[in-house]
Amino acid sequence: MKMIKSNIQNLFLGLMFIGTASFVNAQTTQTDSTAAAKTTTTTAQSTGNPTIDGLKKQIEANPKDTEALAKLAGAYQDASDWTNAIDTWKKISALVPDWAPSYYSQAYAYQSAKDDANAKLAYEKYIATVKPEEVEQNKKNLAYAYFYVAFSEQQSNPDKAKEHIAKSLQYDPTNQDAVKLSKALNS
Repeated sequence: MKMIKSNIQNLFLGLMFIGTASFVNAQTTQTDSTAAAKTTTTTAQSTGNPTIDGLKKQIEANPKDTEALAKLAGAYQDASDWTNAIDTWKKISALVPDWAPSYYSQAYAYQSAKDDANAKLAYEKYIATVKPEEVEQNKKNLAYAYFYVAFSEQQSNPDKAKEHIAKSLQYDPTNQDAVKLSKALNS
């Protein structure tokens, strides 16, 4: 069982790194989360996407197949179906609650759906869930998560934002957006 869990975690990490390579800058436009949800249609029927339809059938047969769920979440993200991507990442988090990359992926999907409040919460959950032995392999993602939280809090809680931006720069001192935010917060 430990070997399977380890393989699943490695798969998720690989999928996460592939998915996170496609974005660099934070989406900072605030929108109403219900409006974002209305723009994305959720259906239980055929999507017209053979990859998604095949994975949904596979998951119907085995709802706890986390590998298939991760592939489905990735397929939804590729199709910019953020509502279904979020829902699928949440299912994975429920099945493997101590697996940090599922929270990072939720945050990415929320952010892409322009739901900044839930993106911030998911990034915070990601930060809290990364185990000490996983920090080294998650430095870039931790840096971005801390940056996003700092950016989100710069107006409402500048002291907390300063703490988060310092952590972001600790993990990735080359992130120019984080450097700029740090200078702005500390000036």
